[in-house]
Amino acid sequence: MSLRELTACAGVSGFENEVRAYLIRQCKALADEVRVDALGNVIAICHATKPHAKRVMVAAHMDEVGLIVTGVEDSGLIRFAPVGGIDPRVMVSKRVIVGERHVRGVIGAKAIHLTSAEERKTPLPVKNLYIDIGAADKEAALKLVEPGDPVIFDSRYVEFGDGLIKSRALDDRAGCGMLLSAMERRYPVELAAVFTVQEEIGTRGAKAAAYRLDPDAALVLEGTTCADIAGVKDEQKVTRLGKGPVVGVRDSSAVHDPRLRAFVLETAAKYGIAVQNREGTFGGTDCGSIQRSRGGVPVAMMAVATRFIHSPVTVIARKDYEAGCALLTHVLQDMESFLNDKEGDCNE
Repeated sequence: MSLRELTACAGVSGFENEVRAYLIRQCKALADEVRVDALGNVIAICHATKPHAKRVMVAAHMDEVGLIVTGVEDSGLIRFAPVGGIDPRVMVSKRVIVGERHVRGVIGAKAIHLTSAEERKTPLPVKNLYIDIGAADKEAALKLVEPGDPVIFDSRYVEFGDGLIKSRALDDRAGCGMLLSAMERRYPVELAAVFTVQEEIGTRGAKAAAYRLDPDAALVLEGTTCADIAGVKDEQKVTRLGKGPVVGVRDSSAVHDPRLRAFVLETAAKYGIAVQNREGTFGGTDCGSIQRSRGGVPVAMMAVATRFIHSPVTVIARKDYEAGCALLTHVLQDMESFLNDKEGDCNE
């Protein structure tokens, strides 16, 4: 498994077939049980090293933000809509790949020479953009694409600079990579590794998976906002590249379990792994759906700081990702003590 391979797979929310097939192959080599539920989540069970172990769900979403074809003009140009939260400002002139046939195209707009002074003051709305696949007319275009086809950004994995990685879909293929890495070992707890679908459009897969698994605790692995760039106030930077894995406090979907969060921080300190807090509360994750499942699940988030998130050129630091893999392994190795302490408190 490599991040290069993970990010090469298409997986727009609701159209995760390609990345799911890759994950199934990887999981079959690592897990004791692998199944796919009705929504398309991949659920891989890694048995514990002791009997009667508690179950820990670790979730990473396989889907990515992207686009969907909504229609084809007589000219052969393609209309589309966003899937997930994408800023229209990042779309113009980007290369894309349409549908399962991997049709190449580019997003275009009316030339600046033809725009009014008023139009040039605001970002182009999606309704004024189109995808050009080089088709001569509507009939030719419909031989290659059709309404409902998913569209991904054509932005490949590149290692650059001082240990940085650029690719589309690092939110959340970085989390998927961390989870696959953790599955290479066995722990005193049962690991229910879940690669969820449709996180970017409402954390739908996590809700179904958590209900089915009924875990004793859960960790959510994410790529999270990093705005450590010029022109952004310090209090708005949220996270910073190269400062270690990110531990959440809360987001718009959930207040993370304080005791589980403290356990993650204590584990990081115990093993000498530098971590950082997520200094923001906006944005939703799978945490909310899992936390509210059945009678409730203690949940915490561990993430990789992701610069330019929800764009074709997301960027992470390799050392943050590798430290996140190490921290997850240590947390799972020591998780039994947290669960036993939690059970003791409930019995007092």
